[in-house]
Amino acid sequence: MAAEGAHHSNTKRIWTVFVIMSVVTLVEVILGIIKPESLHHVHIFGLSLLNYIFIILTIVKAYYIMWAFMHLEQEKSAFRWSVAGVLTFLCVYLITLVLTEGNYIFDVFQNSQYKWIF
Repeated sequence: MAAEGAHHSNTKRIWTVFVIMSVVTLVEVILGIIKPESLHHVHIFGLSLLNYIFIILTIVKAYYIMWAFMHLEQEKSAFRWSVAGVLTFLCVYLITLVLTEGNYIFDVFQNSQYKWIF
């Protein structure tokens, strides 16, 4: 019988997290290198489908980092979702703002009298 408060090894958990994060990163790198035509030239709301895939995979990695390394998996459900939900919303909001403003600036420089100076 194990003593109360006995320490148990998390080696398996660490390797599982490492493998999952490595696979997601490897998929991102491979997609970034080969840039499949079917994903790169399909545009939805002014952004290629490949970029949406990168954004989704990055959010998945960020969520998994919170889940595993911030120990959210051991917390109560309400607390988990209050942390993960707020951070997910803020990340999506920030990405939306950056892409909207970047697209606007690109359109201004492409379709106006101003020239690219950088």
